Amino acid sequence: MREEIYNAIKNRLEALCVNAAGEYYERPDEADMDDDIYPRAIRHIDLWNHNVEFIEQEVAWERPAVFIEFVPFKWHAIVPGVEYRAQPLINLHVVTDWVEQKGIGEFRLLNRINELLAGLEGESFMEFDIDSSATNHNHEDIVENIETYTCVGFRHLK
Repeated sequence: MREEIYNAIKNRLEALCVNAAGEYYERPDEADMDDDIYPRAIRHIDLWNHNVEFIEQEVAWERPAVFIEFVPFKWHAIVPGVEYRAQPLINLHVVTDWVEQKGIGEFRLLNRINELLAGLEGESFMEFDIDSSATNHNHEDIVENIETYTCVGFRHLK
């Protein structure tokens, strides 16, 4: 389930482009991932590993960046040993450069991300939707917005 969710989020976010006027749009499905033709709005996507806390110790990553965090969750047996369900929380840490007096642009990016991900589903999850949002201003040159999503996840063992 986690691998499928991660890949589904990553694929959707990789399709988000931005033009010279700062307008967001989706790259056509059949188009190449050519940044010259379709400039990606999200420059880096990865799993969360406290990346923002150690930003000066890590190899630099381009921004905007999105880090995907799976919050610990509990599986509930529907049929013990066969089928399980969970309602995991998934945090997207959306990291942008701090631009004084222009911070509202990052909120447009968050809204566009939410539009792309609402209702996302796959073979092992469904009902992917926004749960909560937080903005972390505790960094000098960056802003970290944490968008929390929830879904229903399935695990079939046999």
